Amino acid sequence: MRILTLLLFAFALPAQAALNIFSTVPEWAALAQEIGGDKVKATAATTALQDPHRIDARPSLIARARNADLLLATGAELEVGWLPVVLRESGNPRIQTGQPGYFEAAAFVRMLDVPGKLDRAGGDVHADGNPHIQTDPRNFLVIGEALAARMALVDPANADAYRNGYAAFAERWRGQIRRWEAQAAPLKGIAVVSQHKAWAYLYDWLGLREVATLEPKPGIEPSVAQLARVRDQAAASRPRMVIRAAYNSARPAEWFAKEAKVPAVVLPFTVGAPAADDLTALFETTKQRLLKSLE
Repeated sequence: MRILTLLLFAFALPAQAALNIFSTVPEWAALAQEIGGDKVKATAATTALQDPHRIDARPSLIARARNADLLLATGAELEVGWLPVVLRESGNPRIQTGQPGYFEAAAFVRMLDVPGKLDRAGGDVHADGNPHIQTDPRNFLVIGEALAARMALVDPANADAYRNGYAAFAERWRGQIRRWEAQAAPLKGIAVVSQHKAWAYLYDWLGLREVATLEPKPGIEPSVAQLARVRDQAAASRPRMVIRAAYNSARPAEWFAKEAKVPAVVLPFTVGAPAADDLTALFETTKQRLLKSLE
């Protein structure tokens, strides 16, 4: 009888196993975990201290993709330099482009900074628009709704759990957005300088004004001469802060902050950065650091 029970348990494991979700970046893994709870196992290929544009298609990533039931990508060419290799080498038919197991978050939001003319001489330019959609919490509502539906399609046995999980998340998230917006009201109209054009969606949400970027072209490290030009050109706009992501080199923002006599603000950018252990902490920390810079 004991052997029979063990055999039955072994055969039941696949049906009970968590949905294996492999995300290119931490924010979508965190969102999937919020929606799916213990029904999913969500991991990310990158960390908050890595530039998501520049990742090597390591054998470890290929192995993880090989076993995934659902792959979550940002899209909008964010992962164009490495994800196609991971997909091809994984040999996993479930997660190939166009299959139910392949999900791109950018397909569900209004894209900003869409170039009128595509010219790669302009640096790290994305034809479909700025891919850093995770800096606006409102985007997590529309992406989360679409993701819950996709999770239900891939794993119909737990469809109700995913729908209920998203409904609970959305109700809580809308309340948090209202609170953040009320608390961040003093930021509206404030002029800022960015190290990299990573914050279009954050600025659109809170009403901040980007008056300059330190990089001469997206993805190109600024020289001291470039930083001096930005300092002089931005002076008339009287920026109140210079903003960089946790994964960016500190040198450019700190040089500008010292010269322009403004605070350098380090924002977490995604889940997993210091003081940003989950989605709520990501935006709570972002709001707090922006407001503190005005003191």
